[in-house]
Amino acid sequence: MPIAYVRHLTSRHRTAQSNRHLGFTLCFVAGAINAGGFLAVHQYTSHMTGIASAMADHIALGAYDLVWDGAGGLLSFLAGAATSAMLVNYARRHQMHSEYGLPLLVEALLLLCFGVMGAWLSHIEGLFVPVTVMLLCFIMGLQNAVITKLSHAEIRTTHVTGIVTDIGIELGKMLYWNSARQADQPPVRADSRRIAVLCGLAGCFFVGGVTGAIGFTHVGYVSTLPLAAILVVLAGVPAFDDLLAWRRRR
Repeated sequence: MPIAYVRHLTSRHRTAQSNRHLGFTLCFVAGAINAGGFLAVHQYTSHMTGIASAMADHIALGAYDLVWDGAGGLLSFLAGAATSAMLVNYARRHQMHSEYGLPLLVEALLLLCFGVMGAWLSHIEGLFVPVTVMLLCFIMGLQNAVITKLSHAEIRTTHVTGIVTDIGIELGKMLYWNSARQADQPPVRADSRRIAVLCGLAGCFFVGGVTGAIGFTHVGYVSTLPLAAILVVLAGVPAFDDLLAWRRRR
């Protein structure tokens, strides 16, 4: 992957193209983590809607121990999103090239820990849940926050609910019949380019999910190491630019 292209993907100066291409890559990574992680921890770690709904069900059924399980995942996701925001804002205030690369480097480091020590961490209890669950929920929150900030909430990568909703909205526009009697009003038109992008995001998430599930089934926790390598490649170039700038100032 050419250095200039990678620098373009994670640069602090954003374009619609760089947002799309980075979104496709991170959707693949998120799908792989979510599906492979399910086989590891028996829980989807990006689906906060499902976790919150399950907590409500467990309260109604009096299964309070399971409520705390959900709370551990929810708080970990929240902490990941907050950490991502702090890293982005810190880099922005200090005019760093790795404004959006820092959270991805942290995500890569955590994936590395999961891949190398996942089996050991699964036996350690964290905040109401095993550390592995907390780790994956934190990673999902971290990634979702960074893509949300850089795309101004236009792209999500850790879940496809919003993506499928947006596809449905565009399909509704496409199927809408513009009556000739309403010629004085602007016609309803679907954005075919947006549909293509949304379908690409959903497709990358699905392909990543299949890849992650197959990888974990055959090689276990270490299947996350290539995902960590992808993130290092994405974030490494702006981080290296920051290092060179720091050395010049010294």
